[in-house]
Amino acid sequence: MRKGHRPSVAPSGRPRFWGRHAVIAALANPDRIIKRMWGTREALSALDLPPVIPVTYADVADLGRLVPHDAPHQGLVIEVDPLEDIWLGDLLERGQANQRPLVVLDQVTDPHNVGAVLRSAAAFDALGIITQDRHAPPESGALARAASGALEVVPWVRVVNLARALDEIAEAGFWRIGLTGHAQATLQQVMGEARLAIVLGAEGEGMRPNTEAHCDELARLPISPLVESLNISNAAAIALYAAATRNR
Repeated sequence: MRKGHRPSVAPSGRPRFWGRHAVIAALANPDRIIKRMWGTREALSALDLPPVIPVTYADVADLGRLVPHDAPHQGLVIEVDPLEDIWLGDLLERGQANQRPLVVLDQVTDPHNVGAVLRSAAAFDALGIITQDRHAPPESGALARAASGALEVVPWVRVVNLARALDEIAEAGFWRIGLTGHAQATLQQVMGEARLAIVLGAEGEGMRPNTEAHCDELARLPISPLVESLNISNAAAIALYAAATRNR
């Protein structure tokens, strides 16, 4: 390990989560396997922990050495196994009887952005998010922190081929809307009444042409000309809010 470098994953390769929201959400998720836990006596005394989790009492300085520099651990750190993979077909089957939207991310690699999108997806009751496996971040402490617990409750499907996944999403009855600044129509104008799949590209590059070609509509958010674009997590939150309120 380089001098001054502090890990976000354990030597075993497992991710480490920190902070109350991420840790408590992981403890509450029956599908999450927690391998180890560290904490201050004060922080641990507030939790009802299952006896199967190995717990080590540690002071604040010791916890700081388990996580990246200045990570706000709030007295709690856990080492976990990544969640089991979810199949796209299974997720689509769950959404057959409701109008919950999907969020599709095209090569969004920043863990903070993906975590923030997960948080918005939880806030607006999205069915799940879909990313391309090779061009999306793994589970990590930074992502879990940004998601503020949503990593444990929002289904996250990783696919090999995003274009094929978008075809499968269309076959399941979703209207695929790609958000891009060069579109003529606004999101409100193209939403309609079908179930929505909101597709967003990476900041800077945007959606790839092949991804745009697999959308039913392209749309923009009607933002002021004083701002060139929005952060992807902000754009996702606005689009999900629009989807949640379109029939009210």
